[in-house]
Amino acid sequence: MIRYLTAGESHGPELTGIIEGMPAGVTCTSEDISLHLARRQEGYGRGGRMAFEKDKVEIKAGVRFSKTMGGPISLHLANRAWLKDADNWPVTMAVEGSDPGAEKITLPRPGHADLVGVQKYGFDDIRPVIERSSARETAMRVACCGVARQLLKELGVEIGGHVIRIGENGYQSWDEIRQQTEDLIQHGGESLYREADKSEVRCLNEELTANMVDEIKKRRKQGSSLGGVYEIVVTGLPAGLGSYVHWDRKLDGQIAQAIMSIQAMKGVQIGLGFEAGARPGHEVHDAITKENGYFRRESNRAGGLEGGVTTGMPLIVQGIMKPIPTMLDPIGTVDIASGETTKTRYERSDVCALPRAVVVAESVLAPVIANAILDKFGGDSLSEIKNRFEEAKKYL
Repeated sequence: MIRYLTAGESHGPELTGIIEGMPAGVTCTSEDISLHLARRQEGYGRGGRMAFEKDKVEIKAGVRFSKTMGGPISLHLANRAWLKDADNWPVTMAVEGSDPGAEKITLPRPGHADLVGVQKYGFDDIRPVIERSSARETAMRVACCGVARQLLKELGVEIGGHVIRIGENGYQSWDEIRQQTEDLIQHGGESLYREADKSEVRCLNEELTANMVDEIKKRRKQGSSLGGVYEIVVTGLPAGLGSYVHWDRKLDGQIAQAIMSIQAMKGVQIGLGFEAGARPGHEVHDAITKENGYFRRESNRAGGLEGGVTTGMPLIVQGIMKPIPTMLDPIGTVDIASGETTKTRYERSDVCALPRAVVVAESVLAPVIANAILDKFGGDSLSEIKNRFEEAKKYL
């Protein structure tokens, strides 16, 4: 099974990733992975760091002649912030040696990991918490998950996402979203993200895009921040992935964990999600039909999952991101050193990171789906898995 680990700090010299469990024979190049790293850096409302970070991953081990070898894969991603401010960060984030007397940060930001991190690890300085809990970590996560994404692509499984709400601006209902996305989904999940990427905020609706951009401008002037809601769609999945027999094998539970592991996420829903609680059963459940020997659903309000198992319909997941806790207009906090009530300090940040978070959410779903496929079909090489996967799709 595929799992990955990331290491590194936001302003340290580099981010490192290790992926294990990848079968042999999957095409994997730096360019393939860096495509989604570049997408992660785009989007209206981004902060100043994106102006100089030009992420391109280096593959250090586990790949030969652009093909995975079945062993652990090692990835490296340089932090240009380290090089850009060579008089500051190499001193502040020194790996070895004694404390050089760097400035201590003692003002925790409400809504961030600052205070709980200090309470958990006993620090007298918030800097270690800021560095590891930073969303900069998601750059390496996108890279690691990009390897699993390559496996899915070889099997015809595609992932794409788009923004459906920023602040007060968004689609009014599930049905309205479906009307906007239905034609694109027919051509695969990647068609969805390619179309969404044409928008500054990754929204498929031009009018909503303009309204979202205006609201981001408004909140920037106020010194505040914005969150919102995005949707991820996975196409090309057969019925039967996941399980209903044990709680920890339910695919919807694994998906929810992956989404909620992303920094600043506060909610996840599959299919109709919370809207299902406001509708009668006949407007929630998808009628079953049979066409040319295959079972089908007349609709997909379940979002491609029933009982923790895929139905063969597109998988539809929505995530909710809170506004970023770092804001130009400070809010109240308490100095952990003096105990005095004061105002937060500003660390460089986005006004709205939601358009970038879409790429992260697409990515973290990839190993979850890939593991569900490996669990059902097994195989140590792409050719083994592909043969079994294609054969199964004839009957599911």
